[in-house]
Amino acid sequence: MVYAPKRGAAVILLEDGPYGAPALFDRPLRRVMAYDLADVPAALAHLDRARADGAWVAGYLAYEAGFAFEPHLFDMAGDLGGRPLLAFGIYDAPSDAAPALAQARDGASDVAVTAAAPLISFDAYTRAFDTVMAYIAAGDCYQINLTFPLAARLMSGTPLGLYGAMTLRQKVGHGAFVDLGQGPILASRSPELFLRTSAAGRIEARPMKGTAPRDSDPVLDAELAEALRASAKGQAENLMIVDLLRNDIARISRVGSVKVPTLFGIETYATLHQMVSRVVGDLLQPPSMASVMPALFPCGSITGAPKIRAMQIIRQVETAPRAAYCGAIGWMGPDGASSFSVAIRTLQIARPETGPNIGSNIGPNTGQEILLNVGGGVVQDSTAAGEWEEALWKARYFSTLPQMASG
Repeated sequence: MVYAPKRGAAVILLEDGPYGAPALFDRPLRRVMAYDLADVPAALAHLDRARADGAWVAGYLAYEAGFAFEPHLFDMAGDLGGRPLLAFGIYDAPSDAAPALAQARDGASDVAVTAAAPLISFDAYTRAFDTVMAYIAAGDCYQINLTFPLAARLMSGTPLGLYGAMTLRQKVGHGAFVDLGQGPILASRSPELFLRTSAAGRIEARPMKGTAPRDSDPVLDAELAEALRASAKGQAENLMIVDLLRNDIARISRVGSVKVPTLFGIETYATLHQMVSRVVGDLLQPPSMASVMPALFPCGSITGAPKIRAMQIIRQVETAPRAAYCGAIGWMGPDGASSFSVAIRTLQIARPETGPNIGSNIGPNTGQEILLNVGGGVVQDSTAAGEWEEALWKARYFSTLPQMASG
């Protein structure tokens, strides 16, 4: 585990910050990075000690950090290619995000990216899909969230400007930009809340499962949303994850307090309609990183059900680690209030070898590698072609960005 003093870039911009407003976390007291599974619980405890001393924490957990919380998964994390399992800053307090958001949007006009291309073929995806379907048929699992990576390059502009371009095209509740000075730079337009806690010990999750594309014709668009609302497949996918999260939250909540106030709601975004439910509960003890994360992380909406078996199958069939994708990005205050998103619709931007950070332009013919991932819940009546197409729908948030041919 690395406890680094303040140096280099260590900027986290969270649009779902304290008090429901965007917040900027910069000028950290120190950074906390974990690269080994054995260090993840100690890192969470360290963050809680900092909070007990009055500090705020902000950052992210990679998907594979969840292997640290379950003995059956501990030896399965694999190599993340030098990317951290956990990366947080410790801060005196958040500050006004308006100047950073303005800087991001000002830089949007300089941004151009190459088209994103899948890093696996449809045939390879079909083989993984067929393996998943065999496990479902055998009764090992009910749903598996099967994902795959795509790659692109940032050919002009900055990572912050890229985030600004994304904000202008996709309005979401949980946007985040993370540059901690090492590891990838993250630009996330996640619509999904992983968990939110209050200082009084209330916890809320909003699992998102079930997707339909938008249409430019308002009548057809409304019909697509209504079809999703009534979809037996969408409801089945969503309900499985609601049940999983209800059970996870119940492990750390007062008996009888866990409720589902919203089931099968529809939320509409720039490129997609999404089915969203809401699960709430009252925690048994004051919120902390060390109590909440081991019980709930990673979010069931990006694993499948049952969670542990789903994660084992995902590790078998997916060819590359997810890293920050499908992890959680957010903050927790000294009083236990927090908000973390599910890191979907999230770009992992490689840091240039020469070290330019936030606000530094790159040459027009070089480019920084961008990794993005897409996927969806595979259930008994899924088809490989249908799931592949739905996954690519979810990449439309990236394809609307200004494009430049590669090479």
